[in-house]
Amino acid sequence: MASSGSGYDLSSSTFSPDGRIFQVEYASKAVENSGTVIGIKASDGIVLGVSKPLLHKMVVATTGSYKRIHNIDVHAGMASTGFLPDARVLVGRAIDEAVDWQDNFGGKVPPHILADRLGHYVHYFTLHGALRPFGASCVMGAFDQEEKKYGLYMVEPNGVAYSYFGVATGKGKQAAKTELEKLNLHKEPCTSADAVKHIAKILTLLHHENKDNEGKPLELEISWICEATGQKHAGVPKDTIAAAVTWANEQLDEEEEDDDEEMEEG
Repeated sequence: MASSGSGYDLSSSTFSPDGRIFQVEYASKAVENSGTVIGIKASDGIVLGVSKPLLHKMVVATTGSYKRIHNIDVHAGMASTGFLPDARVLVGRAIDEAVDWQDNFGGKVPPHILADRLGHYVHYFTLHGALRPFGASCVMGAFDQEEKKYGLYMVEPNGVAYSYFGVATGKGKQAAKTELEKLNLHKEPCTSADAVKHIAKILTLLHHENKDNEGKPLELEISWICEATGQKHAGVPKDTIAAAVTWANEQLDEEEEDDDEEMEEG
């Protein structure tokens, strides 16, 4: 009974006999079925990227209601995936936290404080039977103006907020994490310009591997906070994204040809 969730998934305040909270796990499933989000901590900044599934051919993907990356403050940005209305609530909460810190302390909220506060807010919704967990995850990047360093964090549906060198969530997150690990970001951080290319390549790879995307266009949204932007969160120029996607397709084609040659030799 416990393994199926029967009788223990009616409330997020109920533990199953084997220590699981099924409502939180179901919220995580909502994230896993949504667009992929990738964040990379570069040597000179943070880069956030989102693959946005076009749910309908008539959707205008550039409208504000379809955005997956938002400004939290001048120095902070957030990429979200999962149940989009839930994600917008979290974006609004993060903005409120940034404004509250500015009003009380007269400065920009440090990245780790912003992540912790948002994590506490998300966790609160897993403690009461009258509430439900957020079916969304957020990857947050910001510049700490006091310590002069960048921070990359992810807030999960259970309220956990960890710091990362590179992180992925959403559909295909495991394959994305594998590709990120190959970059050895914890030992040799790349530049923000290269991070844009790596994110474009990973998202393009996942798009091609997903059979549900066959014949559908790839819609990318990428932003960064780096020295080139004056430590301000801004969208990556469209021509830069287009060049990164072209480079990504060339790299994937070369890798595919190399694999075919190895198979023939084998």
